[in-house]
Amino acid sequence: PQKVVACYSDEAILIPTLSNQVRCNKEEIQDYFTQFLQKRPQGTIELEQTREISEDVVINSGIYTFRFDDDAATDTQARFTFLYKKEAQGWKILEHHSSLLPEVVA
Repeated sequence: PQKVVACYSDEAILIPTLSNQVRCNKEEIQDYFTQFLQKRPQGTIELEQTREISEDVVINSGIYTFRFDDDAATDTQARFTFLYKKEAQGWKILEHHSSLLPEVVA
């Protein structure tokens, strides 16, 4: 979880896939990923687009699928949006929104 959280800006907001709680600081983001990573997810990006908004802001959106060790028979498909900002420490995630697809895609 610490390695994942290190990818996020100190000002980051996470609207996660598998929780109703919006995470507004690194402690809350780490709490989410501690629980999420315990499920041993394996992710595949199905579709993505990246757009440069400015020299120091990039947005990346698409659809990914996760399979979890605790439920290998079920794939979880979600849409995602990442907003990256170039900071002194490098590129960091400023906003991450991920939500289950409202309709199952075959």
